[in-house]
Amino acid sequence: MVNSEPLLPINSVEIQNGDLKEPPMPFSSDDLDDSSGNLVSQFIHLLFVFLAWTFDAQLSFVNIFSDADPAWHCTSGDSSGASSCFSASTPCGLPPGSWAWDFPAHASMISEWALECASPTVVGLPASAFFAGSLAGGILLATLSDSALGRKNMLLLSCLTMSLTGILTALAPDVWTYSALRFLCGFGRSTVCTTALILLSETVSGRWRDKVSIVGFLFFTLGFLSLPAIAYVNLASSWRTLYLWTSVPCACYSVLLCFFIDESPRWLSVQGANKIDADASKSRSNFSTIKIIWDRKWASQRLIASMIAGFGIGMVYTGMPLNAGNLGTDIYLSTALNAVAEVPSALAALVIVGVTDRRLSVLGFTAACGALNIACVFLETKAWRMAAEVASFFSVCTAFDVLLIYCVELFPTCVRGSAISLIRLAIVLGGAIAPMLVAVGRRLSFVSFGVFGVVIVFCGMATVCLPETKGRSIRDTMEEEEEEGGDCRK
Repeated sequence: MVNSEPLLPINSVEIQNGDLKEPPMPFSSDDLDDSSGNLVSQFIHLLFVFLAWTFDAQLSFVNIFSDADPAWHCTSGDSSGASSCFSASTPCGLPPGSWAWDFPAHASMISEWALECASPTVVGLPASAFFAGSLAGGILLATLSDSALGRKNMLLLSCLTMSLTGILTALAPDVWTYSALRFLCGFGRSTVCTTALILLSETVSGRWRDKVSIVGFLFFTLGFLSLPAIAYVNLASSWRTLYLWTSVPCACYSVLLCFFIDESPRWLSVQGANKIDADASKSRSNFSTIKIIWDRKWASQRLIASMIAGFGIGMVYTGMPLNAGNLGTDIYLSTALNAVAEVPSALAALVIVGVTDRRLSVLGFTAACGALNIACVFLETKAWRMAAEVASFFSVCTAFDVLLIYCVELFPTCVRGSAISLIRLAIVLGGAIAPMLVAVGRRLSFVSFGVFGVVIVFCGMATVCLPETKGRSIRDTMEEEEEEGGDCRK
């Protein structure tokens, strides 16, 4: 059994008769104890939180392969349609018998449900439904980790919902049911990454916070990187098999999650302080934390600026892997290179957050990403286009990692879960738009690469309004943050 002792000094949180009591005095992130508790149990705790990122990545990007545009070839079965077949770019409208899929029809949902002539809206609907579900979940579940459920229960609920709907997706009879289940899966996973990030940040000391967060990003990369391997092993199998390979292990993980992770000691401490104040307790609701943010100008400015930056980063981060098929290169190679690019990007972020300002880093990498995306529109050589696309994805991944660490430091514990969830909501909103642009980009590359480039450059500029947090400890209350200085640029 995992040691339930929180990673806090023994006198930081007092529990008496089952009720949390207010700590004797406020504490900073540096008060968190690295050495308390059993090291093995702490390692298991961190490992299980890290794994949430892996399963989230798999179920977020599995549609790259399940919804891939399947390869096809001309046949000699219909001589009258042979000439038109060899000159066609798609099989849509070709006479029956003049063409055939390279793999069995069940290898992709497009070929299984004969969607080769469907509009880009229909083809991109499952992917967009997933991110629309994440958007809805981000709105409705945003504050639960700060209020009713806490960090641990929120992570458990999200992973369990994500895995069960993923299993049901393998049974979808048509594209409409498939899209509805992807919506529910997206709704469930909407808080996985943010809750895991906050739980990690609040259970280690300040000197380890950046490093542990980067390791979490690497586990997300591990999940992404595993997808091409899983898809290649199941190359001629049904696309439904991919959902079973990713969802069943996640369901097993969700059960084990109950026993192997602890609640955030910071959240327990803040909840204990709230229970002492009867008036605050009565007025507290699931959405009160959003009102707290909105009532303070400095907090709302930070939130809006972070959400704008997150929107642009989310659009490109989601769109680039989906756009790999539009490069004219092998989709498995392109996706694998994108996944591999996340490893050096996470390592780069680890170095950057230690030596460079957060604000400058996000600005620089979003600008570089935008320039490389626009370059993809004009480059004609496939190899150079792939190189620019991978470099662009590296840049947006690094910007993404730094932005998440940055945002954790921008908001105090009492509203951190709600703020990060709303920023994640903006990231998901950008991601929900990306599949439509990718679908249209199969015919007009500027609609995908060009729009991605312009959007991320302008959205990245919103971080100019944010204060620098490098070298600061994270705060627990709004009052502590205001004492530090709540001005937008301070």
